[in-house]
Amino acid sequence: MDLALTNEEHAFREEVRQFLRRAVPPAMRCKLVKGAQLPKDELVAWWRLLNKKGWCVGQWPKEYGGAGWTPVQHYIFKEELQMYPAPVPLAFGVGMVGPVIYTFGNEAQKKHYLPRIANMDDWWCQGFSEPGSGSDLASLKTKAERKGDRYVINGQKTWTTFAQYADMIFCLCRTDPTVKKQAGISFILVDLKSRGITVRPIQTIDGGYEVNEVFFDDVEVPVENLVGEENKGWHYAKFLLGHERTGIARVGVSKERVRRIREVASKFESGGQPLIDDPAFREKLTSCEIELKALELTQLRIIAHESKHGNGMPNPASSVLKIKGSEIQQTTTELLLEVIGPFAAPYDKNVESSIEATDWIAQIAPSYFNNRKVSIYGGSNEIQLNIISKVVLGL
Repeated sequence: MDLALTNEEHAFREEVRQFLRRAVPPAMRCKLVKGAQLPKDELVAWWRLLNKKGWCVGQWPKEYGGAGWTPVQHYIFKEELQMYPAPVPLAFGVGMVGPVIYTFGNEAQKKHYLPRIANMDDWWCQGFSEPGSGSDLASLKTKAERKGDRYVINGQKTWTTFAQYADMIFCLCRTDPTVKKQAGISFILVDLKSRGITVRPIQTIDGGYEVNEVFFDDVEVPVENLVGEENKGWHYAKFLLGHERTGIARVGVSKERVRRIREVASKFESGGQPLIDDPAFREKLTSCEIELKALELTQLRIIAHESKHGNGMPNPASSVLKIKGSEIQQTTTELLLEVIGPFAAPYDKNVESSIEATDWIAQIAPSYFNNRKVSIYGGSNEIQLNIISKVVLGL
């Protein structure tokens, strides 16, 4: 299998790089380099700029407003955004519910929702996990009862990322409690402004508020918000999660972080010399870089296979990307934490004032803690190992 990029793909990468140099506001890039969270208005403005360029949903088929990119082009685009860095289009809309709608939705849903997703007229969030139903998602209890031309939804979702910003949420709801748990679930689109919805923030270990609980108390939703067939939601969810895992490796993020580690380690000293010259540290960093290169090649192999044999359904081997990608992301945050040593105490103002560039140093410890979650979300790594053993290896 030839994993080398073609001349056209190299030209596309250069086109993306030149666009980013011209279009990304310097202040936005500076914030991202430092690890700061951008406000909603900045993110929406950037994504609308991408949409004007035709790149916000470039991987979508042309008939649905996309550019019809190949999987390799989409990979290049995301990697360049992550390495520059610049905000990647919101995954919940562009990479998750959008493909579900244009693959399984009806024409009215495609006509209404897809242009709004592309232009960020609707900010979407994901209503899957529940208290007690995370890795065992099929055990979810949020129910949707059909009453005439409406569903009445009752239940609770949790760990709902950016629900505080969102206009819409796509939910898995139990519509038939009498059948096998996977068979009685439906995929329903819900307006978060509906009466009976309460969004409650959850403070994470890094002190942030990116996740939430969402409560549904007799929330009425039109039946036309059902995607596909009733009780087929588990099939659509597997389709969605497979797409999420294909892009969850975040190779570009880890590449940028390795570059950052080298830069910072050349400035911080240990034993009277720059930490980058310490043999033990260099061994750990080199090992991480080797793992990252192996992950990159694995992702390219999976993309090449999908380009040649793709049937519209994600490759089960994407579970490998989820496992190794999350492990490498965690390793890079550990290495950054090791580099700055005692300066990792970001809230000690006396420590902060004794060194330069304290604004980005203050983000390293929170980033380390926040990245503990990456081996859990999107399907925990233990679940991914089960998928690999059953589906890929046939054990």
